[in-house]
Amino acid sequence: MPWKETSVMEERLRFVARLLEGEGMRDVCREFGISRKTGYKIFNRYRQDGLEALTDRSRRPVRYANQLPEPVEAMIISCKKNKPHWGSHRVRHVQNDIGNGHVLCRVPTNRRRGKKAHQAWPCRNLKSE
Repeated sequence: MPWKETSVMEERLRFVARLLEGEGMRDVCREFGISRKTGYKIFNRYRQDGLEALTDRSRRPVRYANQLPEPVEAMIISCKKNKPHWGSHRVRHVQNDIGNGHVLCRVPTNRRRGKKAHQAWPCRNLKSE
């Protein structure tokens, strides 16, 4: 007997159809192998948005909490390209009100390898001769 292939949307549609026929949520969820929380989520989405709610949704976040606006990010990158010898501390100091938001970490620039990001200046004891 060959395997019967079904899509996720077809399974969700069958799930909702059985609920609309009057079967209990617990029994239907057990047969489909999902939790009741997921079952209620699918069913509530169907009631609110109809058949389109049964398709897969994007998991991409709506916004990123630490991301700067594109004009600000472009200004920081152009400053770094115009002054390649400046480090991130200098760029941040010059554009103090904006902050760098780790933009320079994501942009490939001529950085030294092996240098720690927040390395303190070494203390030098100058001995008088």
